[in-house]
Amino acid sequence: MNKPFKIPESVLVVIYTPALDVLLIERADKPGYWQSVTGSKDALDEPLQETAQREVFEETGIRVVEGVPDMLRPTEVAPDRLRDWQLSNVYEIYPVWRHRYAPGVTRNVEHVFGLQVPRDIPITLAPREHLNHMWLPYRAAADHCFSPSNAEAILQLPRYVRER
Repeated sequence: MNKPFKIPESVLVVIYTPALDVLLIERADKPGYWQSVTGSKDALDEPLQETAQREVFEETGIRVVEGVPDMLRPTEVAPDRLRDWQLSNVYEIYPVWRHRYAPGVTRNVEHVFGLQVPRDIPITLAPREHLNHMWLPYRAAADHCFSPSNAEAILQLPRYVRER
């Protein structure tokens, strides 16, 4: 059975601490390529907030859940910690990954979210997707990203934290 084509609409979730350290994860299919959590919608009608929550859980083991903050498990954060920055980027899909999309699709729309977590939150990577993770101060994290749109989003982190 053929795998369905990816939908060219995705989320980028910048996971950060109150001290503005940013979580970066290393791609398994491209060692040395560091990024924030990213992922495409599973269905055209999937709400972007759900896409962000799903991708964060799939890639890091962090679950965004309703509940009393003091009663949440160590890998859970409240939904008010996930924020849609109302920022979108349209970018050219790297040729190496175009085979995942329908023929002729060359551009993706990426919607940026931020997720504030405690610094000691446990991270469980999806081993088929990511090799390693690290926390870096936001400027260093931006310098370490291979994706220009990811780096730019990280550099805007202080602005979005102030607006909370």
